[in-house]
Amino acid sequence: MIPLRDKAPSGRFPFVTLGLIVMNVLVFLLEFSLSEAELRQVFETYGAVPLRLKAAAGGDAEQGVRFATSLLTSMFLHGGWLHLIGNMWYLWIFGDNIEGRLGRVRFLMFYLACGGAGCLSHAIVHAESPVPVVGASGAIAGVLGAYLVLFPKARVLTWVPVLVVGYFIEFPAVVLLGLWFLIQLLNQTLALAGAGEAQSVAWMAHIGGFVAGMILVLLLRRGRR
Repeated sequence: MIPLRDKAPSGRFPFVTLGLIVMNVLVFLLEFSLSEAELRQVFETYGAVPLRLKAAAGGDAEQGVRFATSLLTSMFLHGGWLHLIGNMWYLWIFGDNIEGRLGRVRFLMFYLACGGAGCLSHAIVHAESPVPVVGASGAIAGVLGAYLVLFPKARVLTWVPVLVVGYFIEFPAVVLLGLWFLIQLLNQTLALAGAGEAQSVAWMAHIGGFVAGMILVLLLRRGRR
């Protein structure tokens, strides 16, 4: 299912949302200019590697600093065009509403915190993994979690592929995003069970970011100290 647009007006131009999209695209274009070996080195240096968190827990302060820094840098790296476009599409559709409700500064804080929470969740569950986690998926999942809390009844026009053509259906956000979250839980369960294809995606980052978004949006929304 691919969401196309929602019917909840944001009320203001989403400068931060647009700025985040532009920044992610620019970083990806820089990635695109690198050789395969150089790109692997970038992912290794700036991606969030779970083993670094484990080393930090064992007393390695340098690895702890590297992992903490990567919670920020990793969310601006992407593994391919589809990875980038999928994340930015969801951010464009749902991010403006959250930015409108939180305000620009709080939304930026919220976005970065959810991205960090997603990477941290993955690193805790997959502590032995040496594979760098990259992508804005944790932050985007946080936006979806916040949208579910603030706009559960909003209608979202969605394309549902069936055979060749598919159908355009309006789903309430609570149905669409609730189903999305259940799919993440299912895939994370398959990944823990050793299913090869499921292990290629950081599903736990999606789950952690989504839950963080549901909680943080209640703490940061306007009118709250």
